[in-house]
Amino acid sequence: MEQVTISGGTGFLDVNKRARAELPQALRIALATGQLRRPLATTLGPVLDLLVDGDYRVSGPERVPDGQSLTPTDTWPPSDEARVGYYRTAIRTGHRPVAVVLGDGERELILDGHHKIAAYRAEEIAPAVVRIAQAYSAS
Repeated sequence: MEQVTISGGTGFLDVNKRARAELPQALRIALATGQLRRPLATTLGPVLDLLVDGDYRVSGPERVPDGQSLTPTDTWPPSDEARVGYYRTAIRTGHRPVAVVLGDGERELILDGHHKIAAYRAEEIAPAVVRIAQAYSAS
């Protein structure tokens, strides 16, 4: 797990808004192939820059435990069946695409990867995710 402090974030991604961000192509490819470089805070920089200022924890890729729910931030189920099919094929052949989720303390919101999550569920395999969670201090 990595700790990261956001300073100068745009606040574009807010758990109370349903705003969608367009990720840079290099990051989209890394997530689609599961080839994420360390440190995650650097790799996920374009996503982290969209958050409000504060302290966060970044972890993963890791599997979502059985029974844990993820909250979609877009249409569910995803309407692009061809894209879900693409990810299903990738998963069946051993690839592990990664979704990005943001924890707000009560739920985990799917920021990127609705099609990936749908494909994992269709294949009955636990989804691979990178988690971003606000780090709360015990004050």
